[in-house]
Amino acid sequence: MTEVLDPDLAAAQEALVLAITSGGPLPPGFDAGGVRAAAGSILRKRAGVVAGAWPALAASFGEGWHRAFAEWAAERPTRGSVRDAWDFARAHRDRLDAAATLELALTEARWRYDGTSEPRRRRAAVRRVPRGIAVQILGRTRVFGPR
Repeated sequence: MTEVLDPDLAAAQEALVLAITSGGPLPPGFDAGGVRAAAGSILRKRAGVVAGAWPALAASFGEGWHRAFAEWAAERPTRGSVRDAWDFARAHRDRLDAAATLELALTEARWRYDGTSEPRRRRAAVRRVPRGIAVQILGRTRVFGPR
């Protein structure tokens, strides 16, 4: 048996999801405080998942990590923790410490990502890293420079 969805209900549900996950307008009939609380909870969870995927990135923002990430992500739907981390790191490149800069550079040596499509593995790449270079060939990465 196929269930037919009420188009008005489907539209309201879609609007609610957009309001909670990517800063869309509040649909009529919903409690603004509840929607803000749900959105804040989801942003904190996203920040935690991104921190798990890119720990040096989160550490470079210290106590301000959750706030910085939430401000950036509030109007962006998630595209997965790795892509969220990568996009955030690129947007805040000038604020990254050496460890986070290395994390970004090593990721960019291993993967090709244009900011829109799915990341794809690189066969070979060279990237500058703090105090050296990273060379990646067929999935193996070495960092050269003073220790």
